Amino acid sequence: MLPLSVVIITKNEERNLPRCLESVAWADEVLVVDSGSTDATVDVARRHGARVLTETWRGFGPQKAFAALQAKHDWILSLDADECVPVELHQELERRFASLTPGAAYALPRKSLLWGRWIRHGGWFPDRQIRLFNRRFANWDQAPVHEKVQAKVYDRFEAPLEHYVFRDVAHQIDTNNRYSGLLAEKDVAAGKRFRLWKLIFKPYFKFLENYFWKRGFLDGLPGFVIAVNSAHSTLLRWVKIWEIERRHPGGQVK
Repeated sequence: MLPLSVVIITKNEERNLPRCLESVAWADEVLVVDSGSTDATVDVARRHGARVLTETWRGFGPQKAFAALQAKHDWILSLDADECVPVELHQELERRFASLTPGAAYALPRKSLLWGRWIRHGGWFPDRQIRLFNRRFANWDQAPVHEKVQAKVYDRFEAPLEHYVFRDVAHQIDTNNRYSGLLAEKDVAAGKRFRLWKLIFKPYFKFLENYFWKRGFLDGLPGFVIAVNSAHSTLLRWVKIWEIERRHPGGQVK
């Protein structure tokens, strides 16, 4: 077994978690940090041999940083419950592990499955995610959403993670709604302000970017839906920035 810890944060992931855990059975430790699941997530994790901790939700970056510090090993492979490690990536990890640079954090390409199709365009691939790092030299930042691993040096792997992204359109819309709110709060806290022209034009250009410039049309109907939903998410983000400013006219948001 590889002397690393696979670390997964969860909440109500009983449907995704078995696939994820089965794909990393080769790891010396699998740690699941749960934030109050009301389904069978914790039982599923334990049945698959994972060590389970419960921690109140802190936001994506802080939660993942906390989880990494609880692991047995310094080398951390951080996964989401809707991801898994295919054979090719496991083999690359086995082949390269002994020569990894402790001070480097490693980006893994990620391919996403939507409606039975691996999405290859529209900005969804290679979608490199920094997931492998040595916690003595790197860890997650404190961002509540769109969190990143902070390190001095970055490198990459070639074999991709697999990402089973949305169950259906309703799930995609729900995710857009949740993330657009988190991003709007982050934007306002960082000093970004509402601009009407951005509300009007940014969704339009986001669709053009994803569907034409990044060739989402090559992914058929899923590519079109992805582009539309990306534009919709952008629209929601700017509307929510406007709503936050209306609730806090002085611009001070804590």
